[in-house]
Amino acid sequence: MDLEYSKFSDASKKGSWKTALLFAYQSLGVVYGDLSTSPLYVYKSTFAEDIQHSESNEEIFGVLSFVFWTLTLVPLFKYVFVVLRADDNGEGGTFALYSLICRHANVSLLPNRQVADEAVSTYKLEHPPEKRSSSRVKVYLEKHKVLHTALLILVLLGTCMVIGDGVLTPAISVFSAVSGLELSMSKEHHQYAVIPITCFILVCLFALQHYGTHRVGFLFAPVVLTWLLCISALGLYNMIHWNPHVYKALSPYYMFKFLKKTKKGGWMSLGGILLCITVYLIIHAGSEAMFADLGHFSYAAIQTAFTFLVYPALILAYMGQAAYLSQHHHTSYHISFYVSVPESVRWPVLVIAILASVVGSQAIISGTFSIINQSQSLSCFPRVKVIHTSDKIHGQIYIPEINWVLMILCITVTIGFRDTKHMGNASGLAVMTVMLVTTCLMSLVIILCWNKPPAVALSFLLFFGSIELLYFSASLTKFTEGAWLPILLALFLMTIMFVWHYATIKKYEFDLHNKVSLEWLLALGPSLGVARVPGIGLVFTDLTSGIPANFSRFVTNLPAYHRILVFVCVKSVPVPFVPPAERYLVGRVGPAAHRSYRCIVRYGYRDVHQDIDSFETELVARLADFIRYDWHRSQHTSPYAEDDASHSNESSSERRLAVIGTVTFSGTPGYGIEESVEPASVSIGFSTVESVTDVIEMQAVGAGAVERRVRFAIDDDDSESDGQTKMYVQLEEELRDLMTAQEAGTAFILGHTHVEAKQGSSILKRLAINFGYNFLRRNCRGPDVALKVPPISLLEVGMVYVV
Repeated sequence: MDLEYSKFSDASKKGSWKTALLFAYQSLGVVYGDLSTSPLYVYKSTFAEDIQHSESNEEIFGVLSFVFWTLTLVPLFKYVFVVLRADDNGEGGTFALYSLICRHANVSLLPNRQVADEAVSTYKLEHPPEKRSSSRVKVYLEKHKVLHTALLILVLLGTCMVIGDGVLTPAISVFSAVSGLELSMSKEHHQYAVIPITCFILVCLFALQHYGTHRVGFLFAPVVLTWLLCISALGLYNMIHWNPHVYKALSPYYMFKFLKKTKKGGWMSLGGILLCITVYLIIHAGSEAMFADLGHFSYAAIQTAFTFLVYPALILAYMGQAAYLSQHHHTSYHISFYVSVPESVRWPVLVIAILASVVGSQAIISGTFSIINQSQSLSCFPRVKVIHTSDKIHGQIYIPEINWVLMILCITVTIGFRDTKHMGNASGLAVMTVMLVTTCLMSLVIILCWNKPPAVALSFLLFFGSIELLYFSASLTKFTEGAWLPILLALFLMTIMFVWHYATIKKYEFDLHNKVSLEWLLALGPSLGVARVPGIGLVFTDLTSGIPANFSRFVTNLPAYHRILVFVCVKSVPVPFVPPAERYLVGRVGPAAHRSYRCIVRYGYRDVHQDIDSFETELVARLADFIRYDWHRSQHTSPYAEDDASHSNESSSERRLAVIGTVTFSGTPGYGIEESVEPASVSIGFSTVESVTDVIEMQAVGAGAVERRVRFAIDDDDSESDGQTKMYVQLEEELRDLMTAQEAGTAFILGHTHVEAKQGSSILKRLAINFGYNFLRRNCRGPDVALKVPPISLLEVGMVYVV
């Protein structure tokens, strides 16, 4: 028996190692495409202008020492061993860090938050704070509202710089790879060949985006692996053949020697050296995943791939280039990657380099799509069309508008700058800004999420922040030489994102203050000339309680509404995804005879929104499940129910909302008492007589909202009682009304809004609302297009918001 267990254990361990290695291999194409191509342009950007390669080799050895220690401290120590541990249910990036912070401290500016959101299983806190003491940093952050806005602006800055890098990285990667042609043709021909070829590759790359990457994604990892092995072999060859003692330059002594000799020029050249840590894909290892997310690859796979393959390959490549350049000081030799490649293999290396740059660019583009989708989900970006290119692989999306804008900007950058120097200066500033933002957010994560002492976070901030500030200051000196571009792009994007977010918050506040009472809805009837028509009316609103003003305006202008009325709120929760079993919160609006309901549909910032047909079908199914559940609750609540005294007081307000899962009702419903139930598995299931169900109910949102756990039991002996018979008749009648209404058709009632700044507002607010937001609203996709509502089923209600 022990022998068999031992064999099984060994096989299990062997299988887990194989799986980890497989994921590490797959992560090469997704995570490290951009980083692996940095040897193409680092030395060329560094020696572009500020420093010269001399006979003493102090410059080239100093640059090599800087590259080695920068790669070791930032990507290896900071990101692989620290930042990647701060994943949000397997997702990475600035929004993932912001999401973590918002869940551990009340600093979110998102509207329509509910206590019920905290019951979502993916909302779990890995390190819950101690009840006895609360961090002073947390208290200070929660107390000062201005810090909430400052935190959001910091996140938006990092996000905008990442999007800017999505413009610059494809341009510099492909341009640097294609520039290898300069050694194979005359200067006159090279001048007129590199730019057109680069633009042609970029056009093809962006034109193929709508097909998705799943068809060719399996080639990405082999291409990057071949490239890494290629630059490793070239590095070893150059070290052995030209300078075997180049390893001595890894000593930090050469950095100080380099700065002592080059002084200001050496400091300014750091803007080129920082390109060796273009770790955008490490920063966002989860958000742009083309095959799967960080949770798929696992932390161990990412760490293994970088530590044992990517990092050594890059170090060997940089050492090999330095070894070659240390023996070649003539002006006829250009400082570039391809001069160190033996002529006999130059063409194959050129082809592999172009393929690797395309893979790296593809990952950046996919990441840009993903980040914009996240921003849109969190009300920080205008609505755009999101197409999911794969039904099987989660996270593969395509945004047409953004794709063509990126393509135009990439080609413009390539034609406008025409050299690696200016592109490198622009890309370097964008990358370093993202790193600084990540360092600041990670410092908050260490305190708020990991519950570490502030001294630990401060040490992290000072150590890595000082390194990054050194590079950032060097990048700023290149403002007039290309670094102005990411700043301009970031300011433009931040203006759009902040204006959209600000106006969205103001619209929600207007809706909140102008909502109609439940009594008004219940009073509507034939006596007031209001009729009920067949069908289902889905009234979309941002409110999670109360009757929205757009519905009252609708009834005022058209005195009729549908037999089945559902107030639908599609909202985002600050988690990557919401399990389908926990997506729907359903409750009644008024008594059962009124046939009015509220349905809150919750999505994470990485969730795939359903198309309208499947959404309508599932919504009706969830309503039917809720109706069954609610009737049995009202007739068979057991004495075990907690806080039952308050149950009778709910008639004057909206009923409690229940989490309705995806298990359909069949047979006679049965509820049992379960003594120990994990909160992470909350859902409502209706399957068999002997099923055990644990229901989490949430009070209608308010200041005193509380969470309650209710259990029910049905006695089989009383199933034929008069009360049961009456209940089943009423239940069947309500379900029949729902099915009849569905057959009659569904109408989608949406608000068609115009927003104006109220009288007396500041000039800045009037500009932002009256011109900025309304311009974006008119020229971006409306809510009906985003929800894919068929025009024949759409009813729009005109509303003027004075904010």
